[in-house]
Amino acid sequence: MLTVIPDLLTPAQLTALRETIDAADWIDGNATSGAQSALAKRNRQLPEDSDAARAGGAVVLDALAASPLFVAAALPLKVFPPLFNRYGEGDGFASHVDNAVRIRRGSDFRIRSDLSATLFLSDPESYDGGELIVQTQFGEQSVKLTAGQMVLYPASSLHRVAPVTRGERIASFFWIQSMVRDTDARAMLFDLDTAIQSTAARLGQDDPEIVRLTGVYHNLLRRWAEL
Repeated sequence: MLTVIPDLLTPAQLTALRETIDAADWIDGNATSGAQSALAKRNRQLPEDSDAARAGGAVVLDALAASPLFVAAALPLKVFPPLFNRYGEGDGFASHVDNAVRIRRGSDFRIRSDLSATLFLSDPESYDGGELIVQTQFGEQSVKLTAGQMVLYPASSLHRVAPVTRGERIASFFWIQSMVRDTDARAMLFDLDTAIQSTAARLGQDDPEIVRLTGVYHNLLRRWAEL
């Protein structure tokens, strides 16, 4: 399941974030690659322990915490500190699957990568190519979003970044360990939560059926959650 989180960043947050990371020093993107990814990846990246990456990551984490849609879709237990990459002309990332476990360098922080996230930070009109292409059960889906918007997708998905042919694609990327490991269970909970919220908007939160359905949601989450 692909889920778009529209307008995760406000215009002010986006501007401040870009000012912070654009002025920083960037390194070869393979600094955080596994053996397979290193053969497929051509881009640049902010060092994950740099001041710019930490400051930019804090902005992203604050925005995630304030997004009910992100919380409902991801049911996050842990979020890997956001990283930042840029693809110039000729850069791209061939088909790959993200590592199952991500470890923050120099620490004991680690997560199981249930979901991958890409937060677009460049206006789509400013570059050609650079689409995130994810293989799903319905075939390939191509994603190229407005700056400040984010897409969530299963980290187990085969995916790639199409080569950039003009301009520069800048994004934040990171992984989430969900309270609910199973992709299908997480999708059902998201659908149920969405249906409850839309129905409650018509009937009211205190409607008896809404109360009952909310109880079903929480009992399913209680059954499936791993903490």
